[in-house]
Amino acid sequence: MNAAAVRRTLDTLIQARGEDYASVSRLIGRNPTYIQQFIRRGVPRKLDEDDRRTLARHFDVPEHVLGGPAARVGQAVIARAAEAAAVDDYLLIPCLDAAGDAPEAALAFQARWVAGLCSGNPQALAVMRVEGDAMHPTLSHGDPVLIDTADGAEALRDGIYALRSGGVVVKRLTRNPATQGIAIRSDNPGWPDWEDCPPESLDVVGRVIWVGRELR
Repeated sequence: MNAAAVRRTLDTLIQARGEDYASVSRLIGRNPTYIQQFIRRGVPRKLDEDDRRTLARHFDVPEHVLGGPAARVGQAVIARAAEAAAVDDYLLIPCLDAAGDAPEAALAFQARWVAGLCSGNPQALAVMRVEGDAMHPTLSHGDPVLIDTADGAEALRDGIYALRSGGVVVKRLTRNPATQGIAIRSDNPGWPDWEDCPPESLDVVGRVIWVGRELR
């Protein structure tokens, strides 16, 4: 693989595992910006052999997808199949902005893993970052959350949902079994709640099914 393809592959693997450049740099005993510089600036031009071996073992991929030596002729078919599996097993999920629009950005998730999280169709998933502290301590400002847009108003039940209200907000919804009304709540007690809202008045984007968090 050429250098640019190696950098893209490593970036995809890091995003798919919910890791960050600094932690992966520390994994190989480098300074915290080492992997970021490699991916974003191409410095160094290629991974050190020991670093490459450690990363391939960590992400469970063949070394050659991270710039290792090409497979011998007798292994070429197996190597190509392994490389294809390493790429094809990841699903690019679009990222929503605060307005609910889907710009060009996307995050990569392992397809088989994410299929086990959602209600049925992985193509209906979207990622967005939490804005503000209304859901603290459950969710913090900047947390990326995975939203199942196929699991929305039709199957509304107690849980955390993304709603359109001007922009897109994340709130905890609970159903009142007596009135069938929906309470819209924030986990942060400093924010207001709304009780017994008619379900048809809610513009539900989808159910929040996963959160990834950068440790600080």
